[in-house]
Amino acid sequence: MQPLTGFTTIYASLGGLQVGTMLTQLFFFLVLIVLLRKFAWGPLMNTMQKREEYVTGEIEAAEKSRAEAEKAQAEAAEQLKQTKQEAQQIIDDAKSAGAKQEQEIINNARQEAERIKEAAQEDIANEKEKAIEALQDKVASLSVQIASKVIEKEISAQDQEKLIDEYIKEAGEER
Repeated sequence: MQPLTGFTTIYASLGGLQVGTMLTQLFFFLVLIVLLRKFAWGPLMNTMQKREEYVTGEIEAAEKSRAEAEKAQAEAAEQLKQTKQEAQQIIDDAKSAGAKQEQEIINNARQEAERIKEAAQEDIANEKEKAIEALQDKVASLSVQIASKVIEKEISAQDQEKLIDEYIKEAGEER
């Protein structure tokens, strides 16, 4: 058995490597790799694949949420801008309505003042006409009285002037 022993031990002088043991270890190592691949590596890779898909899904969801948030922010900014424009339009409309109403009030006040002024002028004219008529009536009655007294008396120019002065005094007292 020597020759077999010599073949199965390589470098025996250095401690030797036994081929049978090496082949047995190689066989069990390959069996271990096959078992690990079937029972450990496969499930581990499946778990890693699921984890990768989960992380990818979460990243996509986060990106989608960020895009939606940016869109919502843009819409909110646009709505705020539109609301500001509407508010400015309301303010401008209120200002123009106020100015228009102010102008109407001023015009109405001017028309009313003009109407009052015209009514007062008409009243003054009427009162003036009444005063003139009253004065004419008074002058006529005084003239009639003077004429009747002159007819009743024959008077001198001096008496006539005295009589006229008396009637003028009477007319002034009656006023």
